[in-house]
Amino acid sequence: MRVSVFGLGYVGCVSAACLAGKGHEVVGVDVNQVKVDLVNDGKAPVVEERIGELIAEVVDSGALRATRDVRAAIMNSDISLICVGTPSEPNGSLCTTYLERVTEEIGAALAERGGSGGRHTVVFRSTMLPGTCANLLIPILEKYVGGTAGVDFGVAVNPEFLREGTSVRDFFDPPKTVVGELDPASGDAVLALYEGLPGEVFRVPVSTAEAIKYADNAFHGLKIGFANELGAVYRALGVDSHQVMDVFLADRKLNISPAYLRPGFAFGGSCLPKDLRSLVHAAQRADVSVPILSHVLPSNSAHLERAVELVERAGKRRVGLFGLSFKPGTDDLRESPLVELAERLFGKGYDLRIHDANVSLSRLLGANREYVETRLPHLAQLLADSVDEVLAHAEVCLVGTRDPDVLSALPHGGDPLLIDLIHLPDADTRRTEPGYMGLAW
Repeated sequence: MRVSVFGLGYVGCVSAACLAGKGHEVVGVDVNQVKVDLVNDGKAPVVEERIGELIAEVVDSGALRATRDVRAAIMNSDISLICVGTPSEPNGSLCTTYLERVTEEIGAALAERGGSGGRHTVVFRSTMLPGTCANLLIPILEKYVGGTAGVDFGVAVNPEFLREGTSVRDFFDPPKTVVGELDPASGDAVLALYEGLPGEVFRVPVSTAEAIKYADNAFHGLKIGFANELGAVYRALGVDSHQVMDVFLADRKLNISPAYLRPGFAFGGSCLPKDLRSLVHAAQRADVSVPILSHVLPSNSAHLERAVELVERAGKRRVGLFGLSFKPGTDDLRESPLVELAERLFGKGYDLRIHDANVSLSRLLGANREYVETRLPHLAQLLADSVDEVLAHAEVCLVGTRDPDVLSALPHGGDPLLIDLIHLPDADTRRTEPGYMGLAW
């Protein structure tokens, strides 16, 4: 394919060189004449493993060249990769100045190019927040081109997952390939660039592709901060933190796995909250600052509050709640977030009915019974014997269980309103229906 790559920093330089190495005809575009001259001389404008040799090779073969001329690059390419920087503004917001500028220039060049050269696809590889492409960049392109995105020209978002220092290796052996496609033809054009590369391919909506890079980087930052905070606490307690993490990392079932990484309701139970409190307290006693660990429980509480806010926004007084124990298939109510939710709703004066097939007040014993009598002393009058009893009572229902009897009885159509706390099996269908609200989806 004939490819133009805009921006010859780390991402653009590596993308251009690697695509040329795969046999594509690539022209790199940058406003910096020094970078352009370096590439045309077969030298890398960035310091990176293997990039110097690769650029020398592909420039010598004629597969890669560089220019400052946007018009010439667009006229002689079928697909453009936008790799310009998106730095932070002083207030932390995303700076889109360079994205907007290059999009305007590409749009003007595409208008001049017209349809005689075939459909051109504009691919945004720069990191940008969800909605940037649809709400800012596509309107710019359509204005300058005088046409419709997805019809007169293609648009896609193709985030990169290149680590500085190993980016060439990462390009040829990616963890995944993500294409946010405005239309199937745009997605096909992007995937043709990477034909033959390993790794799973995801074709998703444009906004999902924009969001993925932020999910990745936020989690990477969280992991580093988590490990560093644990290291600081354990050092203060005289424990070898690397030995601890060796054991931690060996657990591929719960720790290094998809476990607990699906958005849902708040966590609770007899272990997680108390152990987090104990660890944070130990850190405080040792004068070790742990901002991440100390904010996990407040974050959990804020997530629970979102459910309360959804009920308040519904504007109804008769509320049903399915589920009460902290984990399905048990009657353990200790520090259950659903008990906390029921307590808050009852305290706010809502007419509440609750059904959990595993919870019977007469069977609760010991610490379990003591907990619920302390937190929800009116539980007996709130419990309903059947799913139908709750549905007959409620104007709005919160679903916090995957009990098959509950799932099969949930109505469609908005009567009662449904607030989904667990991401129901048919959530993707229900979210298009009236009267359905997902907690975080």
